[in-house]
Amino acid sequence: MEWKLFADLAEVADDDHIAVSVSADATVADALDALLADRPALRERVLDDDGTLYDHVNLLRNGRDASLADDAAPDDELALFPPVSGG
Repeated sequence: MEWKLFADLAEVADDDHIAVSVSADATVADALDALLADRPALRERVLDDDGTLYDHVNLLRNGRDASLADDAAPDDELALFPPVSGG
């Protein structure tokens, strides 16, 4: 499974595409745990002190809004990105 990271999250992780391995019955939360184990500097950017995903961090699974409780398949593409603003 692959994570795509955007903007400052990619900078903090030193990459914008990161492959992770999780079990066949994994959730998106398990995939996020695997990502953060590989790139611990991301933790403070995406999770609050209680381990909850910040509201301002967007999470997608295969191009659609996702939650940490969603099932995750080995061929999924997951994405994290900060809020987008502009004029």
